[in-house]
Amino acid sequence: MSERATAPARLSVTQPIYPFTRSLFHSFALSPLHPMNAFKKYLGVIWILLGLYVGYDRITDSLTKIGSDKLEDRVFGYVVLLVLVPIVVGGLILFGKYALEGEYTDEA
Repeated sequence: MSERATAPARLSVTQPIYPFTRSLFHSFALSPLHPMNAFKKYLGVIWILLGLYVGYDRITDSLTKIGSDKLEDRVFGYVVLLVLVPIVVGGLILFGKYALEGEYTDEA
C-alpha cells in the first residue's frame, strides 16, 4: 500500500491565521483580516450616545416651544416632540445597537 501525500489545508478568508486570535480578539472583532470591524463597533457606541443627546436636546427645545404664547410655536413643538424625536432618536439608537452587535461586519 502506498500512502498518498496530501496538500496542507488552505486558510479561508474568514478563518483566523492563528488559533488564539479568535478568542483574543472576539469581543470587538479585532481580526487581522478585518481591522475595520472594531472601528464599526466603536462607532456604534457613538451613534447610541448621539441618539441620547439628540433626544434630550430636542425634547427640551420642543417643551419650551410648547410653553410659548404663539400658536405656531406650540404646533411646531408638538410635531417635533411627537413625530420627529421618536423617528430620529429611535433610528440612531437602533443603528448603534446593530453596529455593536456586529451586523455591519465584513464577513462573507
